[in-house]
Amino acid sequence: MEIKLIHLGKRFNREWIFRNIDYTFNSSNCYAITGSNGSGKSTLLQVIAGSMMHNEGEIKYTNQNLPDTNPSEKIFKNIAIVAPYLELIEEMTAGEMIQFHRIFKQLTNSDAEILQTIGLTHAENKQIRYFSSGMKQRLKLGLAFFSNTEILLLDEPCTNLDNAGIELYHKLIQCHSQQKLVIVCSNDKTEYNFCKEIICIEKYK
Repeated sequence: MEIKLIHLGKRFNREWIFRNIDYTFNSSNCYAITGSNGSGKSTLLQVIAGSMMHNEGEIKYTNQNLPDTNPSEKIFKNIAIVAPYLELIEEMTAGEMIQFHRIFKQLTNSDAEILQTIGLTHAENKQIRYFSSGMKQRLKLGLAFFSNTEILLLDEPCTNLDNAGIELYHKLIQCHSQQKLVIVCSNDKTEYNFCKEIICIEKYK
């Protein structure tokens, strides 16, 4: 999988968040997007994910297993994302949320294996509304890392995690992201210290 940004730009009203980004993301590599708060890291990630439209330039998604450039509806199935602004369905239990997620994404492991890995076996039948913020983040990580996708987008992935949760995050990175294209948005080196390439969003103002 390859994601190519060509003269990419995004603005809100008359203010440009970023402009003239030319960059190529390749499979099996890890990238970090850094910048100060409000600099546009999350906006760029949402544009890459296809959940927000850009105002200039283009994005090309190329998969060697599929002919030409993939249409957006096929790309969606190949992207997993973790972000603070993405909500879980709080009326569901953890088990129900995983089963619901399977409607949209193929998962690589059984429900029981996922819950055990992220430390939520005890909460399988507990409604998400009663989860702590850290438990919710663990579930988000589990849904993303165990999705059978080639692209993994992580926006502040250690939000609300304690030390054990951060250790879980790095274990997931080590064991379940080796063949994926990983992009991390963060100001915390703990979240992206494994990334080989760093993109500072503030260079594209």
